[in-house]
Amino acid sequence: MKIIYFIRHAKAKKIAATDFDRPLNSKGKKAAKLMAGRLKSKKILPELIISSPAKRTAKTAKIIAKNINFNGKIKFEKSLYEANTQDYLKLIWQIDNSLNSVFIIGHNDTLTQICEILSDSHIGNIPTGGVFGIEFDVKEFKEIGARVGRVLLFDYPKKIE
Repeated sequence: MKIIYFIRHAKAKKIAATDFDRPLNSKGKKAAKLMAGRLKSKKILPELIISSPAKRTAKTAKIIAKNINFNGKIKFEKSLYEANTQDYLKLIWQIDNSLNSVFIIGHNDTLTQICEILSDSHIGNIPTGGVFGIEFDVKEFKEIGARVGRVLLFDYPKKIE
């Protein structure tokens, strides 16, 4: 059994020198802490966190890691910035099979698309700060593909507000 929690970066400032350098805004920082609290309350702790290195995703990853007491190292993966669904699949297929639970922190629209493909769900949009957990009844990450997963969780900051 493998589990991947796909997390969209929290809300970012609209203007920066480049898109890659856009930082989280104050709402985004609060939302990342809120979502970390929800994950922690459900006892969801990954063995690995993989994040896009873009400023807003990296900060989201760091806030979540700190607030769920994640003791591992965050892996920053360049391919997640401006990734397509094939890039996500290639990344997933390379995850060490000794691991069972992973967070992948990235960007829309591709984040929503890969979740829809893997879980055979229609989500439409994972909001900023949203978490979409998928469970896969497989032994190896390379077995993960279209319509193989089962949705475990879909949560986002405004869901309870």
